[in-house]
Amino acid sequence: MTELTLELVNKLFRYDDKTGDLIRKVSVRKGSEAGQVVGCNDGHGYLKTSIKGLKYFNHRIIFLMHNGYLPPFLDHIDTNKRNNRIENLREASITQNNHNQGRRSTNTSGAKGVRWKATHNMWSASVTLNGKRKHLGHFRTVAEAEAVVRKAREELHGAFVNHGV
Repeated sequence: MTELTLELVNKLFRYDDKTGDLIRKVSVRKGSEAGQVVGCNDGHGYLKTSIKGLKYFNHRIIFLMHNGYLPPFLDHIDTNKRNNRIENLREASITQNNHNQGRRSTNTSGAKGVRWKATHNMWSASVTLNGKRKHLGHFRTVAEAEAVVRKAREELHGAFVNHGV
């Protein structure tokens, strides 16, 4: 398996600080020539690039190029998986990365952390911390529940807070 090293990525690519793109420095075969922007969608919104037959996330290559090491997890600050500008990438734990997720597509309340609890005929508010859901109470309106969730999220998630709007 090809080890991703700073020396290797600097030999193969340059980084465009205006666009956040990786640009190929050397031609490797027809269709993969020097000067081309590299990266194909991996099916989940991230860009991946092939190096010696193995695929690597573009954002991890870029982070390595700028910082000289690869942490286990990286976070896209603005949650845009295609925005690989170095100022949008930060080291994160898996928990911190999860905190910076937007509102789920299955959300029906319109507020992250708020769901209808039919057994109470009220809105239930909760926030996740360290992979565990923490119940914050039941409320008559979505707005009341959302206010409580926002306050708790800001206190608990710090710089990785994301209200899902």
